[in-house]
Amino acid sequence: MNGENKKNQVKRIFDSISARYDFLNHFFSAGIDYYWRKKALKLTGISSESKLLDVACGTGDVAIEAMKNHGVKKIVGADLSLNMLKLFETKAPAVKGKTVQCVAENLPFKNEAFTNITVAFGVRNFYDIKESFKSFKRVLSEKGKVTVIEFRMPRNKIIKKLFDFYFAKVITKVGRAVSKDPQAYDYFQESVHEFDRTINLPALFKEAGFSHVEYYSLTLGIVQVVIAEK
Repeated sequence: MNGENKKNQVKRIFDSISARYDFLNHFFSAGIDYYWRKKALKLTGISSESKLLDVACGTGDVAIEAMKNHGVKKIVGADLSLNMLKLFETKAPAVKGKTVQCVAENLPFKNEAFTNITVAFGVRNFYDIKESFKSFKRVLSEKGKVTVIEFRMPRNKIIKKLFDFYFAKVITKVGRAVSKDPQAYDYFQESVHEFDRTINLPALFKEAGFSHVEYYSLTLGIVQVVIAEK
């Protein structure tokens, strides 16, 4: 799939499932997604002095966590889905007027405008990850950090079989029934598998010129946190 087709597909899917997005995320993860966001922000050392750009922000759960528990006041949310951005502003009125509809590959911000960038479960939806990371580096200040939270396939064979079963029999089927877009959760499963087969996040960050990269594995290896410093 070429970049333009993927961009259009991702926009359509997330616009269509936006109303059910939060409920399904928390339901499918049994609430563990709260822990993933909290852990990632703690690992990256975000603080009240940070200037945060939340890319592929969706309905803003990472940014809201940063505001509530880390005192971050300067926040911008960026996403391709306008419906997601509207829900973010509804959940967090403080960010109204501070959300931008754009792609990660071409961020419309000044050089060195942010100390931190977060991306939660969105990198696999980028149509050009290498170009996105170059864009991240440009808008980050010196020693600024990118924190990525993303799914991966477990390396333990038993856990992997259980994960595959849960994807196919629960997430995909329930997602089809509940969301307005029957293809959305098929894409979700396919994108996680494809991403795991083809993408090495630490290597791509180093290729983009980041000076230091840290890698963490969470919850039986189903989630990775990658922190890259400029």
